[in-house]
Amino acid sequence: MANRITWNQTTFHVGDTIRVHQKIKEGNKTRTQVFEGLVIAIKAHDNPTFTVRRIASNGVGVEKIFPIDTPTIEKIEVKRQGLVRRAKLYFLRKRVGKRALKVKERRQPTKKSSNK
Repeated sequence: MANRITWNQTTFHVGDTIRVHQKIKEGNKTRTQVFEGLVIAIKAHDNPTFTVRRIASNGVGVEKIFPIDTPTIEKIEVKRQGLVRRAKLYFLRKRVGKRALKVKERRQPTKKSSNK
């Protein structure tokens, strides 16, 4: 499936809100920068990539395309799982404000205890 990808035992889908920890090298120093946003696209061909979109503090949308097999990604955390019916969420680019990242949350099935 093209709307799911796995990186170091972390599986995420299109519509999930994730945090990508990326190593940034500035001169001779290295630091970790976190980019948190909504996964709007996954391309799983020769060079698998995923696109993450967030709204900056001034209301402008920022997108980053991350290759899966880059050594600069340290960690990926799934913060929220989204329930979507599309493989690409490019329609969110036209939205403004809270609606720009509004995706239904995917609920985990709860175990029902039976007292019989």
